[in-house]
Amino acid sequence: MRHTPHRTLVKSALLAGAALCVLAACGTGTGDGAAGTAKPTRAAVPAPVKKPAVQGLPGMPPVLDPKDVYAADRPNRLSPVVKDFPSRVYVPNTESDTVSVIDPKTYEVIETIRVGRQPQHVVPSWDLKTLWVNNNRGHTLTPIDPKTGRAGKEVEVHDPYNLYFTPNGKYAVVMASLDRELVFRDPHTMKRVKTEPVTCYGVNHADFSLDGRYFIVSCEFSGELLKVDTEKMKVVGQQKLPFEGAMPQDVKISPDGKRFYIADMTAHGMWVLDGDKFTEPTLLRTGKGCHGLYVGRDSREMYVSNRGEGTVSVFDFAQNKLTRKWHLPDGGSPDMGGVSADGKVLWLSGRYDDEVYAIDTRTGTQLARIPVGSGPHGLAVYPQPGRYSLGHTGIFR
Repeated sequence: MRHTPHRTLVKSALLAGAALCVLAACGTGTGDGAAGTAKPTRAAVPAPVKKPAVQGLPGMPPVLDPKDVYAADRPNRLSPVVKDFPSRVYVPNTESDTVSVIDPKTYEVIETIRVGRQPQHVVPSWDLKTLWVNNNRGHTLTPIDPKTGRAGKEVEVHDPYNLYFTPNGKYAVVMASLDRELVFRDPHTMKRVKTEPVTCYGVNHADFSLDGRYFIVSCEFSGELLKVDTEKMKVVGQQKLPFEGAMPQDVKISPDGKRFYIADMTAHGMWVLDGDKFTEPTLLRTGKGCHGLYVGRDSREMYVSNRGEGTVSVFDFAQNKLTRKWHLPDGGSPDMGGVSADGKVLWLSGRYDDEVYAIDTRTGTQLARIPVGSGPHGLAVYPQPGRYSLGHTGIFR
C-alpha cells in the first residue's frame, strides 16, 4: 500500500531526529525520570603507539637493550643460523697467502686453505652464513663456508684491507686503505654501489653507534678519525688525533654506547671518544703497541692486546680503568682475534712470531701457543654468539 504524504513526512522527521541524536552522541535514557538522563558517549581514543627505546637505522634489527650494545653476545647464545657449525679458529697468514684452521678443543691446526695474496682479516658476513677472507694485495675476497670449511670462488674487490657491514645488512663496507676510499657494496655479490673518497690515509678499522646511524673509522697512516653517516654513506666529520705520529687501529664502542675506544700503536694506549659529539678524545695508556680490542661475554671487561710488549691489558667499563695486565710467557706479539663462544678463551694472533695464543679470560694464563703460517693477522673465532655481524674479525649485535 502506498504511503500518504502525511505519513511520509512523519517518518522522515523521525529518521532525521535519530541521525541528529547520533551526531550529538545522545544517550539511551537510563536515569530515574520518565525521559531518563542522557549520558554522552566518549570518543574512542587510540592507544599510544610505544616507540622503541632506540630509533635505529631503518631496517636494523631492534636494539635488545639500550644500556648494552652487546646484549645478544652472551655465552653460547648462538643464532639458529650457526648453531650446527663446527667451532674453529680461522687464521689469515699475510705472508703465506693461507688460512690456518685450528680446532679449539685440541689446539691443533687441522687444515690449511690456500687463498689470495696477503690475506689480512677473516670476516663473518652480516647474515652469519659466510666467512670472507680479505686478500688485500690480491684484490679479491675468498668466501669460506663455515659449515663445511670449504673455500669458494674468489670475488674481485679492489684493495680489501678490511670489511664491515651496515647494521641493517644493506651494504658491505670495504676499507680500501691504499685507495683512500670507503666502498659500499652489495653484501652478497660485492658489486660496487657507492664510493666515498676520503682525504685521510690508511682507513682500516671501524665500529657503529648504538643506533647504527653512524660509524667511527680509524686512519692508520695519517693519525686521523672519521665519522660516517651510515644511511647517507658520507663522511660527516674528520679530526686529527692530538699525538704526533699517532697510528690508530682497532675501534670498539662501550656497552652503553656513549664512548668509542680506539687503539693506537704509537701512543701506546687507547683513545676515548664521545662519538655523538665527535670532540677531541683523551688517551688512556695501556701498553706498547696497543692494537686489538675485544669485549668479554658479560660486557663488563674489554681485553686490549699490546703487540709491542707481549701483554694483554684488561679494562673495566664500570670502573672506567685498567684493572689487570697479563704477560705472555716468553713474550710475543698479540694482535687481532676474538673471544670463544663460551667466553672462557681469548684467541689472538702473534703477528711477528708466526703463532696463535689461547688465553684464559679468568686468569690470563696462556693455554696454548700454536705455530701457524707467516704473518698471522685478523683471525676469526667462529661461530660466536649474536644475531648479526658488523664485520671485522667478529663484531656481533
